[in-house]
Amino acid sequence: MAKAAMASEASALHSLGIIQFNGSVGTKREKDLKAGVALCARAASLGHVEAMRDLGHCLQDGYGVQRNIIEGRRLMLEANAREAAAAGITPPLASLQNALRLTASSQLHEYFCTDKKDSNSDSVFSFLHTSCCSLLSDFGCNVPPPEPHIANKFLVDWFSLCPPQNGLRLCSNEHCGRPETRRHEFRRCSACSSVNYCSRACQALDWKTSHRYVCMPQHDWDDLHADHNDNDDEDQDFEEQNDS
Repeated sequence: MAKAAMASEASALHSLGIIQFNGSVGTKREKDLKAGVALCARAASLGHVEAMRDLGHCLQDGYGVQRNIIEGRRLMLEANAREAAAAGITPPLASLQNALRLTASSQLHEYFCTDKKDSNSDSVFSFLHTSCCSLLSDFGCNVPPPEPHIANKFLVDWFSLCPPQNGLRLCSNEHCGRPETRRHEFRRCSACSSVNYCSRACQALDWKTSHRYVCMPQHDWDDLHADHNDNDDEDQDFEEQNDS
């Protein structure tokens, strides 16, 4: 994987970034968030959609990098635009150009984070949230899930036959297949704590395709699983995705 990353293979760079974020094959103290951000940024510059999404979330949250909400959402918009293109979705050119112009001029924050919208941004906002366009899957619209990478297909098939041992978990994105290398390495859904993900990209994809329909806050459960009372401080939470 390191050799592939050195040869600028985007998927390898992103995978190494996830390893750095999680401190895989090490302890929690061995996480290197800045290295994870740098690797994701390199993969994103090569057009890797999941790396764009992870980097976008890092920028939105200030995770391993200085917080920049506008740039984070711009990256997620670009990731969704690439998803739409890969799915064969062709939105009206003029509306897409308006959306890209707004993000390029840093006005994206204005119509996502405030109630102040001019007529042009209103039309773009409406376009992005109608059934004719699936650009903003991270913000509540639907995009068909991307075709899993061949390495992820192998991992899914392998661990379906040989599940991880010693309490280790697989990423809850059914198309990922990454296993934990230590207990509580992956972060949980902050609402239900019943699923866990290796990255924000996997969490966002699983939310769009399945988890949003079954996620239930803990206080609504009739019976809580015993492991939800685990006091291990390595288990952290991903915030629940919103549809707006």
